[in-house]
Amino acid sequence: MRKFILIILTGACLFSCGKGNPVPSVLVNFQSPINPQYSALNTVGGHAYAPGGVAGLLLYHSQTRGIVAFDRCSSYQPEKKCAVTVDDTGLTATDACSGSKFSLEDGSPVKAPATKSLRSYQVITTQFTIQVVN
Repeated sequence: MRKFILIILTGACLFSCGKGNPVPSVLVNFQSPINPQYSALNTVGGHAYAPGGVAGLLLYHSQTRGIVAFDRCSSYQPEKKCAVTVDDTGLTATDACSGSKFSLEDGSPVKAPATKSLRSYQVITTQFTIQVVN
């Protein structure tokens, strides 16, 4: 019985490896007043770029989730540190290095070759400030 449990645990460990986000985890603690630079976040669909993360932060006012934050570093070949930029539609962000596209609602890939979501961060907002942490 112990061998069976050991085999199951070993298999679970092997199959779970590599399923996490490929973008390196770095300390993020960005805080700013919601000044003119970030005023676009007051409306649904608005976005702004901020310092922090691996390749900068992308802040987006989601229709369903409020303000969300993603690392701009593409999840496809993150070692290249290609920063995604918001498309003219305002609904997706594109990695210029690979052509991958990501939904701004949840960071999920919507166009290959990327298969993993953008790294997301926790957002804390008050009436006058925005803070992004991990």
